[in-house]
Amino acid sequence: MKPAFILSLALLASNGSAHYIFQTLIAGSKTSKLAVRVPGENSPVKNYTSVDITCNVNISNATETVSVSAGSVVGFELGEGKRIYHPGPITMYLGKAPGKAAHWNGTGKAWFKIAEWGATFSPFGFETLNKNVFTANIPSDIPSGEYLVRMEQIALHIPGSPEFFVGCAQIKITGGGSGSPTKVSIPGYLTYQDPELLVDIYWPIPTEYTVPGPPVYRARKSPRDFFW
Repeated sequence: MKPAFILSLALLASNGSAHYIFQTLIAGSKTSKLAVRVPGENSPVKNYTSVDITCNVNISNATETVSVSAGSVVGFELGEGKRIYHPGPITMYLGKAPGKAAHWNGTGKAWFKIAEWGATFSPFGFETLNKNVFTANIPSDIPSGEYLVRMEQIALHIPGSPEFFVGCAQIKITGGGSGSPTKVSIPGYLTYQDPELLVDIYWPIPTEYTVPGPPVYRARKSPRDFFW
């Protein structure tokens, strides 16, 4: 039986006031709200096998594509005064557009993960809680071109019913290389049978947790990196 205080926490975490969106793009030394495809509301996506999971629903068109060099920092900041209040992992994906990022809706086998923030243990929790900025380095060897950068937070506060907070922004990567990440389709990268989505994080308390989705892509090393 779950302790009463755990049930209370779960109910508190389901409060809609805790919702949030990824509102500001961080790209190198620049920030931009104009490059972000902002959803019409901050409600989560629940059907993670639908096209809504790609960049959210009722999104506004971004009016800017920000240039950033391969190897630089990329990420998002939540809306003003917002923090991650629902427990669960966060991932960052890149998807290479077939042409202009502004003309692409994210369909096709084009996405690869470049960062993830998962669980902590002793005690069990998630390293994303109460944070509002998430950044990672663009792999230095990926090809130049226009991309969508996609953030995803999977809220696990309602056991068996994960909620997805997602957002996309438009970037143009310069100075890239010839890396060839293994790509997945979004939707299609997750299934309803994924135990890491259906897990009850309250009871019994997990002793291990793997972030859903593909592995994080790492830039391949140059031969000289193996020498001192």
